[in-house]
Amino acid sequence: MEPSKPLPPIRKAVDVGVELAKERNRLAAERTLMAWIRTSLAMIGFGFGIDSVVSAILSFQTVSEGSNSVRLSRFLGLAFIALGVYALLAAIVDHTRELRRIRFSAEYTYKPRLSVGMTVSIGLLIIGVLAFASIFIQAIVRSLN
Repeated sequence: MEPSKPLPPIRKAVDVGVELAKERNRLAAERTLMAWIRTSLAMIGFGFGIDSVVSAILSFQTVSEGSNSVRLSRFLGLAFIALGVYALLAAIVDHTRELRRIRFSAEYTYKPRLSVGMTVSIGLLIIGVLAFASIFIQAIVRSLN
């Protein structure tokens, strides 16, 4: 009598439709991450562009001329750079969470959460309002003098 061979482990039946849906969701998450990378790079580049223009203007002026507007422009450039870095970091964290959710959840269900786009748009709104207010106040002060 021969020794009996061990039985192969019982494999769970794979639902191809579910696996393909998970793959589509993963690819959609990849496309979203790439879009956020492009957006973040654009904001960072815009911030560096503002700073470069301000530096070029400073090289032709004396420091006493318009130093407040130069400082405002530098802060505006830094704000765009900071927002771009934040958007990139938030997109990476969101992408990692999404991939983990797709990989480890038996039932993939929608869970509402705060959107990266919404937080970045709120940041852009705040930067825009502050920039508008400071330019408007500078114009009023100049007209009164």
